[in-house]
Amino acid sequence: MHKEAMIAVVDNDEAVRMALDSFLRSSGYTVRTYSGSHEFLDSDGPFITSCLICDIQMPQMDGIALYEELATRAIHIPVIFITGNPGAQRPPGNHARIPIAFFPKPFSTEKLLACIEAVLARLH
Repeated sequence: MHKEAMIAVVDNDEAVRMALDSFLRSSGYTVRTYSGSHEFLDSDGPFITSCLICDIQMPQMDGIALYEELATRAIHIPVIFITGNPGAQRPPGNHARIPIAFFPKPFSTEKLLACIEAVLARLH
């Protein structure tokens, strides 16, 4: 496990944010949560995040647009998208790398954890 890794969770649903925060902390990770894309972009989060877990459907700026904005800023964070509406996903634009995974809600926390571990193993 990569305990020094910072996991960011961006989701406008407070219950999802809190559940992921609790689960990831109990799994040994440092976690920061954000209620939306702009909150994440306006913080130091993009510069300290090792893996981003992001909802797709959020008001003002959806998760795909957030991912595209990060790519425009030359910030390439591995992202795992979560969504309550898998049919709403669209591929990111040309500047963004392909996301690591898409998980429909509800999802297996064990599979999410395995995905995070795989991402972090590639970074080190």
